[in-house]
Amino acid sequence: MKSLAIASRSFSKHPVLRKEVLMRYPDAKFNDKGLSLSGDSLVEFLDGYEKAITALEEIDESVLKQLPGLRVIGKYGVGLDMIDFHAMKKYNVRLGWTGGVNKRSVSELVISYSIALLHKTVFANSEVKKGEWYQVKGRQLTDCTVGIIGCGHVGKDLVRLLQPFNCKILAHDILDFKDFYVKYGVTSVNLEDLISQSDVVTLHLPLDRSTKNILDSDKLNLLKNDAVLINLARGGLINEIALMKLLGNNKIAGVALDVFEVEPPIDQNFANMDNVLITPHIGGSTEEAILAMGMAAIYGLDNAKDPLCFVSDHNKQ
Repeated sequence: MKSLAIASRSFSKHPVLRKEVLMRYPDAKFNDKGLSLSGDSLVEFLDGYEKAITALEEIDESVLKQLPGLRVIGKYGVGLDMIDFHAMKKYNVRLGWTGGVNKRSVSELVISYSIALLHKTVFANSEVKKGEWYQVKGRQLTDCTVGIIGCGHVGKDLVRLLQPFNCKILAHDILDFKDFYVKYGVTSVNLEDLISQSDVVTLHLPLDRSTKNILDSDKLNLLKNDAVLINLARGGLINEIALMKLLGNNKIAGVALDVFEVEPPIDQNFANMDNVLITPHIGGSTEEAILAMGMAAIYGLDNAKDPLCFVSDHNKQ
């Protein structure tokens, strides 16, 4: 049985992470061909290895049942929606994962997107590129009402970063963070009130059956016409067809999307709108966050746990 296979393409390309792995596992196999591994190709790549580092690769029963020697998966990245915890438990595979290691990268980007949309910099830049030159009036983030849907690792970090802006902060989460809310002046509200009252609505939820299309047409229509919406969490949380309709009817001031249900997005209409900011899933793509996520995956190889231990942590992302 060989020691370690790294399925993740981005991990495999990182020189510092490669060095750290090879110090511990000299015979480690990297995904140097940059293959997008799934299903049978993932099984073929991991076959014969005791440990693996995965990122966006889907780990389900169909994969695990073909890898009887696999004992540990170190998860690179904070998302767990591609991991079947119960299948891992069934096939006696432990999981190494640390939540929130990219939280500052994501929360900083939320702040920057909020300011960009409120100040209408995306629209102003579009006008300048068209040869226009006139002042565009925007709004300050200071004193705005910010609604945070999901107050886990990233949501809490965002609350801390918002403190100097004197914002009224609303939060909605299935878990109770009463002490944290009291400490930072956060008001816990139901989802409908958060959406209807906020100037900035930002999503920080995992994707599962309970959160799929959590912002459907009915919820999106509760947004104020001058509100901005930000999603740096997971594609699939927002009904994209309903959101496109909302934008087409000028029922929202601006949108920032770093994630889509299908990536890259098939429909380019979002990218062609001058009040929409589109980025290619870069929320956790700072050098600091990438290194932290990689080191957490390496640490997890020797400190893995029963995968069912992470079910509640998955809900706190």
